[in-house]
Amino acid sequence: MTQMDNVDALFKPAAAKPDEREKISGKSLTAFQDSWRRLRQNKAAIVSLVILVIMLLLAIVGPWIGHHDYYSTDYNAVYQKPNADHWFGTDKFGRDQWARVWQGTRVSLLIAVLAAALDLVIGVAYGAISALFGGRVDNVMQRIVEILTGIPSLIIIILLMMVMKPGIVTIMVAMSITGWVNMARLVRAHIMKLKSQEFVLAARTLGTPTGRIITKHLIPNTIGIIVINTMFTIPSAIFTEAFLSFIGLGLQSPMSSLGVLINDGFASLNTQAYLLLYPSIVIVLIMVTFNILGDGLRDALDPRMRK
Repeated sequence: MTQMDNVDALFKPAAAKPDEREKISGKSLTAFQDSWRRLRQNKAAIVSLVILVIMLLLAIVGPWIGHHDYYSTDYNAVYQKPNADHWFGTDKFGRDQWARVWQGTRVSLLIAVLAAALDLVIGVAYGAISALFGGRVDNVMQRIVEILTGIPSLIIIILLMMVMKPGIVTIMVAMSITGWVNMARLVRAHIMKLKSQEFVLAARTLGTPTGRIITKHLIPNTIGIIVINTMFTIPSAIFTEAFLSFIGLGLQSPMSSLGVLINDGFASLNTQAYLLLYPSIVIVLIMVTFNILGDGLRDALDPRMRK
């Protein structure tokens, strides 16, 4: 028996019915389902997601769970350490720190999410238009981006905060002036690679309007980098708000944000360390969990990043 006969004896055609030879037995998954399946395999990302959900719920209902609100003063309960009545203690005006911490978390998350949403809308639209039109339009738009990049964003934010009245809207506008630049660059780079793909050329050949090509073909194929960049933008915006409030250019007391609470706690660090401890733990947890979840989403949405 020859070697070829031995091979033929080992490998025989599988017995299958003609109508089942090309049947797909596995369950068909959408892109979202496949990404969620990969994300669930990342334990650190899932733990971070659970922590973020818990903190979000506490930010929504936390100020109303305790026995006190975040703005009422009680001079008979000044600088009380954590106890059964005031779970996180009180500050120099007798205000309940439990309510103020979660109210501050709510305000900081609101500012960060709204600022990230503005960055998302402006950055995606700017980057998509710049990449798709190309040529002179792209050159002019990219020179504008380079000018904005050359000016430190913190200086722009501080100057605007000094001119305008401190408040939530002012902080959002200040962070949105240059915050969209990184998103625009990422979207532009990705769309520059996509616009020469066959499905885009086919859409152009069929006379599809430019706006529809952007919204129906290009942006859906860049959703991965958009989501990932947004996840990293939110903790950055929270830190920026906290920094501005800490140096006195953001929100001011009696308004409550994580930056305001950290500033108040820092002023009495030597005697009442708990005033600084709790808001610091909250802001660290938010920033760390957002970054870990962002890494997990990057791995889940981009199969090339899987280990």
